[in-house]
Amino acid sequence: MRTRTLRAGGGLSVRYEPRAALSALGLLVVALAAAVVLIGSGDFPIAPGDVVRTLLGDGTPVQEFAVMDLRLPRVLVGVFVGAALGIGGAVFQSISRNPLGSPDVIGFGQGSTVGALVVIILFQGSALAAAGGAIVGGLVTAVVIYLLAWRRGVHGYRLVLVGVGAAAMLTAAVHYLLTKGQLVDATRAVVWMTGSLDGRDWDQFWPLFGVSCVLLPLVLGHGRALRMLEMGDDAAYALGVKVERTRIVLMGAAVLLVAVATAAAGPIVFVSLSAPQLARRLTRSPGPNLAASALMGTAVLLVADWAATHAFGERQLPVGVVTGVLGGCYLLWLLVSERKAGRM
Repeated sequence: MRTRTLRAGGGLSVRYEPRAALSALGLLVVALAAAVVLIGSGDFPIAPGDVVRTLLGDGTPVQEFAVMDLRLPRVLVGVFVGAALGIGGAVFQSISRNPLGSPDVIGFGQGSTVGALVVIILFQGSALAAAGGAIVGGLVTAVVIYLLAWRRGVHGYRLVLVGVGAAAMLTAAVHYLLTKGQLVDATRAVVWMTGSLDGRDWDQFWPLFGVSCVLLPLVLGHGRALRMLEMGDDAAYALGVKVERTRIVLMGAAVLLVAVATAAAGPIVFVSLSAPQLARRLTRSPGPNLAASALMGTAVLLVADWAATHAFGERQLPVGVVTGVLGGCYLLWLLVSERKAGRM
Protein backbone atom coordinates (compact mmCIF):
# COMPACT_ATOMS: atom_id res chain seq x y z
CA MET A 1 0.00 0.00 0.00
CA ARG A 2 1.54 3.32 -1.09
CA THR A 3 2.02 5.84 1.70
CA ARG A 4 2.86 9.52 1.67
CA THR A 5 4.38 11.80 4.28
CA LEU A 6 2.93 15.16 5.27
CA ARG A 7 5.59 17.34 6.88
CA ALA A 8 4.77 20.13 9.31
CA GLY A 9 6.85 22.66 11.15
CA GLY A 10 9.09 21.70 14.04
CA GLY A 11 10.23 18.48 12.42
CA LEU A 12 6.81 16.83 12.76
CA SER A 13 5.54 14.55 10.02
CA VAL A 14 2.50 12.35 9.45
CA ARG A 15 2.39 9.30 7.19
CA TYR A 16 -0.89 8.57 5.46
CA GLU A 17 -2.31 6.43 2.69
CA PRO A 18 -4.09 8.46 -0.01
CA ARG A 19 -6.82 5.88 -0.68
CA ALA A 20 -7.56 5.45 3.03
CA ALA A 21 -7.67 9.21 3.54
CA LEU A 22 -10.01 9.72 0.58
CA SER A 23 -12.22 6.85 1.77
CA ALA A 24 -12.46 8.37 5.25
CA LEU A 25 -13.33 11.74 3.71
CA GLY A 26 -16.03 10.14 1.57
CA LEU A 27 -17.52 8.37 4.59
CA LEU A 28 -17.53 11.64 6.51
CA VAL A 29 -19.45 13.32 3.67
CA VAL A 30 -21.97 10.45 3.57
CA ALA A 31 -22.46 10.59 7.34
CA LEU A 32 -22.95 14.37 7.33
CA ALA A 33 -25.40 14.19 4.42
CA ALA A 34 -27.37 11.41 6.12
CA ALA A 35 -27.46 13.42 9.36
CA VAL A 36 -28.82 16.52 7.58
CA VAL A 37 -31.48 14.47 5.77
CA LEU A 38 -32.54 12.76 9.01
CA ILE A 39 -32.79 16.06 10.86
CA GLY A 40 -35.05 17.39 8.11
CA SER A 41 -37.29 14.31 8.05
CA GLY A 42 -40.50 13.88 10.00
CA ASP A 43 -44.08 15.08 10.23
CA PHE A 44 -42.77 18.62 9.78
CA PRO A 45 -40.29 18.26 6.88
CA ILE A 46 -37.45 20.74 6.57
CA ALA A 47 -35.34 21.17 3.43
CA PRO A 48 -31.62 20.35 3.80
CA GLY A 49 -30.67 23.97 3.16
CA ASP A 50 -33.02 25.15 5.89
CA VAL A 51 -31.59 22.51 8.24
CA VAL A 52 -28.09 23.87 7.70
CA ARG A 53 -29.26 27.46 8.18
CA THR A 54 -31.08 26.49 11.38
CA LEU A 55 -27.98 24.76 12.73
CA LEU A 56 -26.06 27.96 12.03
CA GLY A 57 -28.65 29.96 14.01
CA ASP A 58 -30.61 31.44 11.11
CA GLY A 59 -33.85 29.42 11.24
CA THR A 60 -37.38 30.34 12.19
CA PRO A 61 -38.56 29.67 15.78
CA VAL A 62 -40.52 26.62 14.63
CA GLN A 63 -37.54 25.25 12.72
CA GLU A 64 -35.24 25.86 15.67
CA PHE A 65 -37.58 23.96 17.99
CA ALA A 66 -37.93 21.03 15.58
CA VAL A 67 -34.21 20.84 14.83
CA MET A 68 -32.48 21.79 18.06
CA ASP A 69 -34.89 20.33 20.61
CA LEU A 70 -36.44 17.32 18.87
CA ARG A 71 -34.26 15.95 16.09
CA LEU A 72 -30.65 17.00 16.61
CA PRO A 73 -30.08 15.04 19.86
CA ARG A 74 -31.56 11.90 18.26
CA VAL A 75 -29.21 12.16 15.29
CA LEU A 76 -26.19 12.98 17.45
CA VAL A 77 -26.87 9.88 19.55
CA GLY A 78 -26.89 7.91 16.29
CA VAL A 79 -23.58 9.49 15.24
CA PHE A 80 -21.74 8.56 18.43
CA VAL A 81 -23.41 5.15 18.81
CA GLY A 82 -22.38 4.24 15.27
CA ALA A 83 -18.81 5.47 15.85
CA ALA A 84 -18.54 3.59 19.16
CA LEU A 85 -19.82 0.34 17.66
CA GLY A 86 -17.62 0.66 14.59
CA ILE A 87 -14.40 1.32 16.47
CA GLY A 88 -15.26 -1.26 19.14
CA GLY A 89 -15.73 -3.90 16.48
CA ALA A 90 -12.44 -2.92 14.80
CA VAL A 91 -10.54 -3.33 18.07
CA PHE A 92 -11.93 -6.78 18.81
CA GLN A 93 -11.48 -8.04 15.25
CA SER A 94 -7.86 -6.87 15.33
CA ILE A 95 -7.11 -8.36 18.74
CA SER A 96 -8.72 -11.70 17.86
CA ARG A 97 -7.37 -11.55 14.27
CA ASN A 98 -10.75 -12.89 13.25
CA PRO A 99 -13.52 -11.13 11.24
CA LEU A 100 -16.09 -12.77 13.54
CA GLY A 101 -14.49 -11.23 16.63
CA SER A 102 -17.28 -8.71 17.09
CA PRO A 103 -18.75 -7.60 20.44
CA ASP A 104 -22.25 -8.75 19.45
CA VAL A 105 -20.93 -12.19 18.40
CA ILE A 106 -18.62 -12.93 21.33
CA GLY A 107 -21.02 -11.98 24.10
CA PHE A 108 -20.32 -8.42 25.19
CA GLY A 109 -23.51 -7.05 23.68
CA GLN A 110 -25.51 -9.85 25.26
CA GLY A 111 -23.87 -9.09 28.61
CA SER A 112 -25.04 -5.48 28.39
CA THR A 113 -28.53 -6.71 27.51
CA VAL A 114 -28.65 -9.01 30.54
CA GLY A 115 -27.48 -6.18 32.80
CA ALA A 116 -30.22 -3.88 31.53
CA LEU A 117 -32.90 -6.58 31.78
CA VAL A 118 -31.96 -7.38 35.37
CA VAL A 119 -32.64 -3.74 36.25
CA ILE A 120 -35.86 -3.55 34.21
CA ILE A 121 -37.37 -6.94 35.08
CA LEU A 122 -36.21 -7.60 38.64
CA PHE A 123 -36.02 -4.07 40.01
CA GLN A 124 -38.43 -2.12 37.76
CA GLY A 125 -35.67 0.46 37.34
CA SER A 126 -35.84 3.68 35.37
CA ALA A 127 -34.31 4.25 31.94
CA LEU A 128 -31.19 5.75 33.58
CA ALA A 129 -30.85 2.75 35.89
CA ALA A 130 -31.24 0.38 32.92
CA ALA A 131 -28.45 2.24 31.14
CA GLY A 132 -26.22 1.77 34.16
CA GLY A 133 -27.12 -1.91 34.27
CA ALA A 134 -26.14 -2.26 30.61
CA ILE A 135 -22.71 -0.76 31.28
CA VAL A 136 -22.09 -2.95 34.33
CA GLY A 137 -23.30 -6.06 32.50
CA GLY A 138 -20.98 -5.42 29.57
CA LEU A 139 -17.94 -4.83 31.78
CA VAL A 140 -18.58 -7.91 33.96
CA THR A 141 -19.05 -10.07 30.87
CA ALA A 142 -15.79 -8.77 29.38
CA VAL A 143 -13.83 -9.62 32.53
CA VAL A 144 -15.28 -13.14 32.72
CA ILE A 145 -14.66 -13.89 29.03
CA TYR A 146 -11.11 -12.53 29.23
CA LEU A 147 -10.31 -14.69 32.28
CA LEU A 148 -11.82 -17.80 30.69
CA ALA A 149 -9.89 -17.20 27.46
CA TRP A 150 -6.59 -16.56 29.26
CA ARG A 151 -3.90 -19.20 28.96
CA ARG A 152 -0.44 -17.66 28.81
CA GLY A 153 -2.06 -14.85 26.91
CA VAL A 154 -5.30 -14.46 24.97
CA HIS A 155 -5.33 -16.29 21.65
CA GLY A 156 -7.73 -14.89 19.04
CA TYR A 157 -9.63 -18.08 18.21
CA ARG A 158 -9.87 -19.04 21.89
CA LEU A 159 -11.36 -15.62 22.65
CA VAL A 160 -13.93 -16.05 19.88
CA LEU A 161 -14.88 -19.58 20.94
CA VAL A 162 -15.24 -18.63 24.61
CA GLY A 163 -17.21 -15.55 23.59
CA VAL A 164 -19.60 -17.50 21.37
CA GLY A 165 -20.29 -19.91 24.22
CA ALA A 166 -20.85 -17.03 26.63
CA ALA A 167 -23.17 -15.35 24.13
CA ALA A 168 -25.31 -18.51 23.95
CA MET A 169 -25.57 -18.69 27.73
CA LEU A 170 -26.38 -15.00 28.04
CA THR A 171 -29.04 -15.27 25.33
CA ALA A 172 -30.67 -18.04 27.38
CA ALA A 173 -30.52 -15.74 30.42
CA VAL A 174 -32.28 -13.02 28.41
CA HIS A 175 -35.16 -15.35 27.56
CA TYR A 176 -35.39 -16.53 31.18
CA LEU A 177 -35.59 -12.95 32.45
CA LEU A 178 -38.35 -12.15 29.97
CA THR A 179 -40.42 -15.05 31.27
CA LYS A 180 -40.01 -13.83 34.88
CA GLY A 181 -41.18 -10.28 34.28
CA GLN A 182 -44.60 -8.73 34.49
CA LEU A 183 -46.26 -7.91 31.18
CA VAL A 184 -45.48 -4.19 31.37
CA ASP A 185 -41.84 -4.74 32.32
CA ALA A 186 -41.39 -7.47 29.70
CA THR A 187 -42.82 -5.16 27.06
CA ARG A 188 -40.40 -2.40 28.08
CA ALA A 189 -37.56 -4.88 27.91
CA VAL A 190 -38.49 -6.13 24.43
CA VAL A 191 -38.75 -2.57 23.11
CA TRP A 192 -35.33 -1.74 24.56
CA MET A 193 -33.81 -4.95 23.18
CA THR A 194 -34.83 -4.07 19.62
CA GLY A 195 -32.40 -1.16 19.49
CA SER A 196 -33.81 2.20 18.45
CA LEU A 197 -33.01 5.91 18.25
CA ASP A 198 -36.64 6.93 18.77
CA GLY A 199 -37.18 9.27 21.70
CA ARG A 200 -33.47 9.85 22.29
CA ASP A 201 -32.75 13.31 23.66
CA TRP A 202 -29.99 15.28 25.33
CA ASP A 203 -30.19 13.10 28.46
CA GLN A 204 -28.87 10.14 26.45
CA PHE A 205 -26.45 12.22 24.38
CA TRP A 206 -24.31 13.93 27.04
CA PRO A 207 -23.09 10.78 28.88
CA LEU A 208 -22.39 9.11 25.53
CA PHE A 209 -20.57 12.21 24.30
CA GLY A 210 -18.46 12.50 27.45
CA VAL A 211 -17.32 8.87 27.40
CA SER A 212 -16.65 9.00 23.65
CA CYS A 213 -14.52 12.15 23.98
CA VAL A 214 -12.26 10.27 26.40
CA LEU A 215 -12.16 6.79 24.87
CA LEU A 216 -12.19 7.44 21.12
CA PRO A 217 -8.92 9.44 21.20
CA LEU A 218 -7.44 6.81 23.57
CA VAL A 219 -8.16 4.00 21.10
CA LEU A 220 -7.02 6.03 18.09
CA GLY A 221 -3.79 6.84 19.90
CA HIS A 222 -3.09 3.10 20.22
CA GLY A 223 -3.64 2.50 16.49
CA ARG A 224 0.01 1.71 15.76
CA ALA A 225 0.27 -0.71 18.69
CA LEU A 226 -2.94 -2.42 17.58
CA ARG A 227 -1.50 -2.83 14.09
CA MET A 228 1.54 -4.51 15.65
CA LEU A 229 -0.71 -6.84 17.67
CA GLU A 230 -2.27 -8.09 14.44
CA MET A 231 1.18 -9.47 13.53
CA GLY A 232 1.18 -11.70 16.61
CA ASP A 233 2.39 -11.34 20.17
CA ASP A 234 6.01 -12.30 19.44
CA ALA A 235 6.34 -9.76 16.63
CA ALA A 236 4.68 -7.09 18.77
CA TYR A 237 7.08 -7.80 21.66
CA ALA A 238 10.03 -7.54 19.28
CA LEU A 239 8.77 -4.15 18.08
CA GLY A 240 8.57 -2.80 21.62
CA VAL A 241 4.82 -3.15 22.29
CA LYS A 242 3.76 -3.99 25.85
CA VAL A 243 1.38 -6.66 24.62
CA GLU A 244 -0.80 -7.53 27.61
CA ARG A 245 -1.00 -3.97 28.89
CA THR A 246 -1.96 -2.69 25.44
CA ARG A 247 -4.48 -5.48 24.92
CA ILE A 248 -6.16 -4.85 28.28
CA VAL A 249 -6.35 -1.08 27.71
CA LEU A 250 -7.81 -1.48 24.22
CA MET A 251 -10.27 -4.19 25.21
CA GLY A 252 -11.40 -2.21 28.24
CA ALA A 253 -11.93 0.92 26.15
CA ALA A 254 -13.76 -1.00 23.41
CA VAL A 255 -16.02 -2.81 25.89
CA LEU A 256 -16.91 0.45 27.61
CA LEU A 257 -17.64 2.15 24.27
CA VAL A 258 -19.94 -0.68 23.20
CA ALA A 259 -21.62 -0.79 26.62
CA VAL A 260 -22.27 2.97 26.66
CA ALA A 261 -23.60 2.81 23.09
CA THR A 262 -25.89 -0.04 24.11
CA ALA A 263 -27.04 1.91 27.15
CA ALA A 264 -27.91 4.91 24.95
CA ALA A 265 -29.77 3.15 22.13
CA GLY A 266 -30.23 -0.50 23.05
CA PRO A 267 -28.41 -3.44 21.44
CA ILE A 268 -28.18 -2.39 17.77
CA VAL A 269 -26.81 -5.55 16.21
CA PHE A 270 -24.25 -6.24 13.48
CA VAL A 271 -22.93 -2.67 13.11
CA SER A 272 -19.79 -3.59 15.05
CA LEU A 273 -19.43 -6.75 12.93
CA SER A 274 -19.88 -5.24 9.49
CA ALA A 275 -18.49 -1.69 9.78
CA PRO A 276 -14.79 -2.62 10.26
CA GLN A 277 -14.88 -5.16 7.44
CA LEU A 278 -16.61 -2.76 5.07
CA ALA A 279 -14.07 -0.07 5.98
CA ARG A 280 -11.17 -2.45 5.32
CA ARG A 281 -12.55 -3.39 1.92
CA LEU A 282 -13.15 0.24 1.04
CA THR A 283 -9.71 1.48 2.05
CA ARG A 284 -7.89 -1.69 0.89
CA SER A 285 -5.52 -1.01 3.73
CA PRO A 286 -4.15 -3.55 6.21
CA GLY A 287 -4.50 -2.92 9.90
CA PRO A 288 -7.44 -1.95 12.09
CA ASN A 289 -8.53 1.16 10.09
CA LEU A 290 -9.91 2.70 13.28
CA ALA A 291 -10.96 6.10 11.94
CA ALA A 292 -12.55 4.60 8.82
CA SER A 293 -14.37 1.99 10.94
CA ALA A 294 -15.81 4.68 13.21
CA LEU A 295 -17.01 6.73 10.23
CA MET A 296 -18.38 3.61 8.53
CA GLY A 297 -20.30 2.69 11.68
CA THR A 298 -21.83 6.16 11.81
CA ALA A 299 -22.73 6.13 8.11
CA VAL A 300 -24.24 2.63 8.27
CA LEU A 301 -26.33 3.43 11.34
CA LEU A 302 -27.67 6.75 10.02
CA VAL A 303 -28.53 5.30 6.60
CA ALA A 304 -30.19 2.31 8.27
CA ASP A 305 -32.19 4.66 10.50
CA TRP A 306 -33.38 6.59 7.46
CA ALA A 307 -34.42 3.31 5.80
CA ALA A 308 -36.20 2.19 8.96
CA THR A 309 -38.30 5.35 9.08
CA HIS A 310 -38.98 5.85 5.34
CA ALA A 311 -38.64 2.60 3.38
CA PHE A 312 -41.71 0.84 4.79
CA GLY A 313 -44.46 3.34 4.17
CA GLU A 314 -46.27 4.67 7.22
CA ARG A 315 -44.90 1.87 9.42
CA GLN A 316 -41.69 3.02 11.08
CA LEU A 317 -39.32 0.32 12.29
CA PRO A 318 -36.62 0.49 14.97
CA VAL A 319 -33.20 0.82 13.41
CA GLY A 320 -32.11 -2.43 15.06
CA VAL A 321 -34.50 -4.37 12.83
CA VAL A 322 -32.89 -2.99 9.66
CA THR A 323 -29.31 -3.49 10.87
CA GLY A 324 -30.24 -7.03 11.93
CA VAL A 325 -31.52 -7.92 8.45
CA LEU A 326 -28.60 -6.30 6.65
CA GLY A 327 -26.08 -7.69 9.12
CA GLY A 328 -27.48 -11.21 8.86
CA CYS A 329 -27.07 -11.12 5.08
CA TYR A 330 -23.55 -9.77 5.49
CA LEU A 331 -22.68 -12.49 8.02
CA LEU A 332 -23.80 -15.23 5.62
CA TRP A 333 -21.71 -13.67 2.85
CA LEU A 334 -18.71 -13.41 5.20
CA LEU A 335 -18.98 -17.05 6.25
CA VAL A 336 -19.16 -18.19 2.62
CA SER A 337 -16.15 -16.01 1.71
CA GLU A 338 -14.08 -17.29 4.63
CA ARG A 339 -14.91 -20.88 3.71
CA LYS A 340 -13.94 -20.38 0.07
CA ALA A 341 -10.68 -18.80 1.18
CA GLY A 342 -9.93 -21.89 3.29
CA ARG A 343 -9.93 -20.03 6.61
CA MET A 344 -12.89 -21.99 8.02
